[in-house]
Amino acid sequence: MDLNKINENLKSFEEFYVVIEIPQGTNVKYELDKETGFLKVDRFLHTAMVYPFNYGFMLHTLADDGDPLDVLVICDLPVLPGSLIKVKPIGVLIMEDEAGLDEKILAVPIEKIDPIEGTYNNIYEIPEAIKNKIKHFFENYKTLEPGKWVKVRDWLDKNEAIKRIEKAYKNFKA
Repeated sequence: MDLNKINENLKSFEEFYVVIEIPQGTNVKYELDKETGFLKVDRFLHTAMVYPFNYGFMLHTLADDGDPLDVLVICDLPVLPGSLIKVKPIGVLIMEDEAGLDEKILAVPIEKIDPIEGTYNNIYEIPEAIKNKIKHFFENYKTLEPGKWVKVRDWLDKNEAIKRIEKAYKNFKA
């Protein structure tokens, strides 16, 4: 499989593929090693917490932090690390941590894949309990790591997500 062809010539940012790095329900933080193309273990979470949803990145994007856009995929089932899943963006989570501002695109699988979460089209449709779960995880998963912290600052809608995706896509192409 040639990952360079995934999301290569997008005309719209309403749907795209995400590479899953971290499945929901794990306390192992994986990340893609840029040199080898393999997923590597970055660390075990120091807290007694697990990722609430699948976490990955969008190919052919370059965020302000120099990495591909981070994407949190909201659904009920864990997805195998290294898998591609087609999603649609529904919002943006704005956070700040010890390194500065950090944005995560919030997405759901397309309806063909997930007929429940796939019906959501905007962050405002997501139940508060799900947003509270996301906020609680990100504000607490680093608490036992010396010098690390996270604060959730804002939730932005689908239109803001698409703007950020488009910008990161153009940054990658530049």
